[in-house]
Amino acid sequence: MENFTNEIIDTTQLPRFEEVEFSVLHPNYWKVTLLNAFFFFLIFAIGLGLLLYFNRGLVVFLVDISVIYSVLLITAVLLSRIAFKKKGFAFRTHDVLYRYGIIATNTIVIPYNRVQHVALHEGFVSRFFGLAKIEVFTAGGSSSDIQIPGIEMKQAENIKQLLMGKIQKKL
Repeated sequence: MENFTNEIIDTTQLPRFEEVEFSVLHPNYWKVTLLNAFFFFLIFAIGLGLLLYFNRGLVVFLVDISVIYSVLLITAVLLSRIAFKKKGFAFRTHDVLYRYGIIATNTIVIPYNRVQHVALHEGFVSRFFGLAKIEVFTAGGSSSDIQIPGIEMKQAENIKQLLMGKIQKKL
């Protein structure tokens, strides 16, 4: 019969993910974000214009609507910039890390032995800039656990191959 041991782990000696040097998203991803926001607010403006055209009674609120629209636009761009600056990713020997957030910074750590599937996606605007998004799936969910946007296509393909290799090794 084996003796059961349950040793105490010194948590101060554990590796700290906060000390990891994160890779930043490609600078062109900021352009993608701005273009996506531009298209969204353009469609929103067209909708507002149609609403004002067909409902003449709202024209008296034109200044108020314009101010609110401008504030929303500026706020969206500022928050997008903050979010862009905070995003980062890292691939270590045993896991992948993704950092994101606006007010609070969140970090997701997924060990390679939990990865079930990896997908690479190009959006319409991202493709124009040669960028892609890596999605990492773990067991038990229908959506991805990590989505890392704004990675140069060649690098994204290399990352996908790395993760697929890690999946093959565990099988």
